[in-house]
Amino acid sequence: MAITTAASRLGTSALSESPKVELRPNYTKEDAEIAIRATYRQLLGNDYVMKSERLTSAESLLRDGSLTVREFVRAVAKSELYKTKFLYSSFQTRTIELNYKHLLGRAPYDESEVIYHLDLYQNEGYDADIDSYIDSVEYQENFGENIVPYYRGFNTQRGQKTVGFTRMFRLYRGYANSDTSQIEGNSSRLAVELGTNSASAVVGPSGGSEGWAYRPSAQNVTPSSGFGGAAAYGKEGRLLRVEVSGIRTGGYPSVRRSSKAFIVPVDDLSSQMQKFQRLGGKIASITPI
Repeated sequence: MAITTAASRLGTSALSESPKVELRPNYTKEDAEIAIRATYRQLLGNDYVMKSERLTSAESLLRDGSLTVREFVRAVAKSELYKTKFLYSSFQTRTIELNYKHLLGRAPYDESEVIYHLDLYQNEGYDADIDSYIDSVEYQENFGENIVPYYRGFNTQRGQKTVGFTRMFRLYRGYANSDTSQIEGNSSRLAVELGTNSASAVVGPSGGSEGWAYRPSAQNVTPSSGFGGAAAYGKEGRLLRVEVSGIRTGGYPSVRRSSKAFIVPVDDLSSQMQKFQRLGGKIASITPI
């Protein structure tokens, strides 16, 4: 059953179609391999895992039944691989957002949840913080010992706050996206909404919906629009809205803007894209007007 009628446009179709991954009694080696791949995909935010990075010892223990899925999840979350991807290089609030997403399958509901984990990490350390997710009643009720965590934040269920549904769209950017390769980098996605206790907008993956598909500016101001070339429609009679992140302004000192939109005639698109790239910008989406 589709999560929403706009599932394909919002990038959630794959989640509707994917069954839960569970290791049941008398599982085969093939079943174990499926669970191992699903755990890496979920906990590492769909990032690629090289053979040299895999936790071979923990994988072997899972295959022979010495580890449950829950304990394998714990091993991955406490590994140097996970820390390198999501702890050392990220703002702490971003790490907490990803821990909720990866381990509990949802977004943080409010500022109190973030504060709790900030304090726990500060006072008891990283391992104790990870244990607090995996040993929680919430984890046990939803995943138990043998189900690989999945993105349940899009589903209506007992104990799930409505605001968690919209917040998940700020953390989940589509099935083909990776948590380490998003344009917004390592900054928090939900800090403003959580701090002001406001609802999050449903933002589709870049290029997957009309309007601003990426993010507001750091000052929460609607991005301005400028014409790339003449305002005329051009030879092919069409205009495109090009959303660009991180473009540098001219003059001294050079300043990077978080986001900016341009209206570009379709026949000028190639030359304008080259211009944006020379200014250090990354193209977030291109949509017809």
